[in-house]
Amino acid sequence: QVQLVESGGGLVQAGGSLRLSCVTSGRTSNYFVGWFCQASGKEREFVAYVGWSHTNTWYSEFPKGRFTIFRDNANNTVYLQMNSLSTEDTAIYYCAAGPTVSGWNYWGQGTQVTVSS
Repeated sequence: QVQLVESGGGLVQAGGSLRLSCVTSGRTSNYFVGWFCQASGKEREFVAYVGWSHTNTWYSEFPKGRFTIFRDNANNTVYLQMNSLSTEDTAIYYCAAGPTVSGWNYWGQGTQVTVSS
Protein backbone atom coordinates (compact mmCIF):
# COMPACT_ATOMS: atom_id res chain seq x y z
CA GLN A 1 0.00 0.00 0.00
CA VAL A 2 1.48 3.30 -1.12
CA GLN A 3 0.90 6.28 1.14
CA LEU A 4 2.04 9.87 0.85
CA VAL A 5 2.00 12.36 3.71
CA GLU A 6 2.76 16.03 3.14
CA SER A 7 3.85 18.56 5.73
CA GLY A 8 5.55 21.91 5.95
CA GLY A 9 2.81 24.23 4.78
CA GLY A 10 1.85 27.35 6.67
CA LEU A 11 1.58 31.11 6.57
CA VAL A 12 4.50 33.13 5.25
CA GLN A 13 5.01 36.68 4.09
CA ALA A 14 5.67 37.48 0.46
CA GLY A 15 9.34 37.03 -0.33
CA GLY A 16 9.71 34.32 2.28
CA SER A 17 10.46 30.63 1.99
CA LEU A 18 8.92 27.31 2.93
CA ARG A 19 10.06 23.75 2.55
CA LEU A 20 7.39 21.14 1.96
CA SER A 21 8.01 17.48 2.70
CA CYS A 22 6.36 14.40 1.27
CA VAL A 23 7.06 11.18 3.12
CA THR A 24 6.33 8.12 1.03
CA SER A 25 5.72 4.56 2.13
CA GLY A 26 5.25 1.41 0.13
CA ARG A 27 6.88 0.61 -3.17
CA THR A 28 7.78 4.10 -4.34
CA SER A 29 11.55 3.94 -4.60
CA ASN A 30 11.43 3.75 -8.41
CA TYR A 31 8.43 6.02 -8.80
CA PHE A 32 8.28 9.56 -10.00
CA VAL A 33 7.14 11.92 -7.27
CA GLY A 34 5.57 15.22 -8.15
CA TRP A 35 4.13 18.30 -6.53
CA PHE A 36 0.90 19.91 -7.61
CA CYS A 37 -0.96 22.93 -6.33
CA GLN A 38 -4.59 24.00 -6.36
CA ALA A 39 -5.62 27.54 -5.56
CA SER A 40 -9.14 28.29 -4.43
CA GLY A 41 -11.52 28.23 -7.37
CA LYS A 42 -8.87 26.98 -9.79
CA GLU A 43 -7.90 23.65 -11.26
CA ARG A 44 -5.04 21.60 -9.90
CA GLU A 45 -1.78 22.63 -11.51
CA PHE A 46 1.47 20.76 -11.93
CA VAL A 47 4.50 22.24 -10.14
CA ALA A 48 7.46 19.88 -10.51
CA TYR A 49 8.52 16.26 -10.46
CA VAL A 50 11.61 14.25 -9.62
CA GLY A 51 12.51 10.80 -10.89
CA TRP A 52 14.28 8.05 -9.00
CA SER A 53 17.52 9.82 -9.77
CA HIS A 54 17.55 13.22 -8.10
CA THR A 55 19.02 14.67 -11.27
CA ASN A 56 15.89 13.87 -13.24
CA THR A 57 13.70 16.85 -12.50
CA TRP A 58 11.20 18.96 -14.42
CA TYR A 59 9.39 22.17 -13.53
CA SER A 60 6.42 24.08 -14.77
CA GLU A 61 7.18 27.59 -15.91
CA PHE A 62 5.86 29.51 -12.93
CA PRO A 63 8.15 28.06 -10.20
CA LYS A 64 11.34 27.97 -12.25
CA GLY A 65 14.22 29.64 -10.48
CA ARG A 66 12.25 29.87 -7.24
CA PHE A 67 11.31 26.28 -6.33
CA THR A 68 13.57 23.25 -6.10
CA ILE A 69 12.43 19.66 -5.88
CA PHE A 70 14.74 17.01 -4.49
CA ARG A 71 14.46 13.62 -2.86
CA ASP A 72 16.17 11.74 -0.09
CA ASN A 73 15.69 8.10 -1.02
CA ALA A 74 17.26 6.88 2.19
CA ASN A 75 14.48 8.57 4.14
CA ASN A 76 11.72 8.11 1.56
CA THR A 77 11.13 11.84 1.44
CA VAL A 78 10.68 14.29 -1.40
CA TYR A 79 11.04 17.99 -0.69
CA LEU A 80 9.86 21.12 -2.39
CA GLN A 81 11.96 24.11 -1.41
CA MET A 82 9.99 27.26 -2.20
CA ASN A 83 11.78 30.61 -2.22
CA SER A 84 10.71 34.13 -3.16
CA LEU A 85 7.10 33.26 -2.50
CA SER A 86 4.37 35.53 -3.76
CA THR A 87 0.68 35.78 -2.95
CA GLU A 88 -0.02 33.96 -6.21
CA ASP A 89 1.62 30.86 -4.74
CA THR A 90 -1.16 30.55 -2.17
CA ALA A 91 -2.72 27.12 -2.68
CA ILE A 92 -3.05 23.63 -1.32
CA TYR A 93 0.03 21.68 -2.33
CA TYR A 94 -0.23 17.97 -3.01
CA CYS A 95 2.41 15.37 -3.66
CA ALA A 96 1.73 12.46 -5.94
CA ALA A 97 3.58 9.34 -7.03
CA GLY A 98 3.43 7.04 -9.99
CA PRO A 99 5.45 4.83 -12.30
CA THR A 100 5.37 7.42 -15.09
CA VAL A 101 4.90 11.17 -15.30
CA SER A 102 1.55 10.64 -16.95
CA GLY A 103 0.27 8.21 -14.32
CA TRP A 104 -0.01 9.79 -10.89
CA ASN A 105 -1.70 6.93 -9.13
CA TYR A 106 -1.21 7.94 -5.52
CA TRP A 107 -1.90 11.25 -3.80
CA GLY A 108 -1.35 12.79 -0.41
CA GLN A 109 -3.92 14.76 1.52
CA GLY A 110 -2.39 18.15 0.77
CA THR A 111 -0.83 20.92 2.82
CA GLN A 112 -1.98 24.54 2.79
CA VAL A 113 0.44 27.28 1.82
CA THR A 114 -0.70 30.84 2.38
CA VAL A 115 1.43 33.79 1.35
CA SER A 116 0.46 37.17 2.76
CA SER A 117 1.32 40.52 1.22
